[in-house]
Amino acid sequence: MSVLLEVCVDSPQGLEAAIAGGADRIELCAALDVGGLTPSSGLMALAAKVPVPVYAMIRPRAGDFVFDEADEAAMLADIDAVRSFGLAGVVIGANLPDMRLDICLLERLVSHSAGLGLTLHRAFDLVQDPFEAVDQAADLGVERILTSGLGPRAPERLDLLAALKARAQGKISIMPGSGINAENAAELVRRTGVSEIHSSCRKPVEARDRRSVEFGFEMPTSYKTSREAVAGLRSVLSGF
Repeated sequence: MSVLLEVCVDSPQGLEAAIAGGADRIELCAALDVGGLTPSSGLMALAAKVPVPVYAMIRPRAGDFVFDEADEAAMLADIDAVRSFGLAGVVIGANLPDMRLDICLLERLVSHSAGLGLTLHRAFDLVQDPFEAVDQAADLGVERILTSGLGPRAPERLDLLAALKARAQGKISIMPGSGINAENAAELVRRTGVSEIHSSCRKPVEARDRRSVEFGFEMPTSYKTSREAVAGLRSVLSGF
């Protein structure tokens, strides 16, 4: 059986490209340039129509993952919205000020997400003891941990990713993400033995109108989901 490919997207066009390229699951976000925020209700409505499972990011703001009561209230309401649109799951995470997982908050988020699939996001990558955090995540009942192996790029952290998978002992899936593409995915899967990976499959696109850059509406170069990049990565993973 081939390795499952999850593609993160933050626009209607990205959603369409990911499905056309062969993504097996979608992580639905806004603002991927800051790591992904909670998607809009309109994007959730569009995603509810696609033929693969969709997990929505639950992250109310950019910045760290140390959340206060107002952040929590927003996340609980966003989880309700995900459920109302009929999406498959949510992507959650939270840290304490010392960067350990905020287990108390995560327990409340998990409880509020009853009936939805659960992914722990890269708040995991900021912890000091990732093996303890794997055990905690398994106890929380999440399905998988999205991780780059505590570094900026997963392909540079293969030994730790393999060790995390061994620690998980099949109780929870370790899903590498960040910096994975068709050129490096095969080695990553061989070295770690993972059964699912995560990628944005984005390519750079130059701004079409310099005035929109001057006015601050967009950056000179942005990144958009590439159907070809998704298809290329899907093809590589189908060999396993």
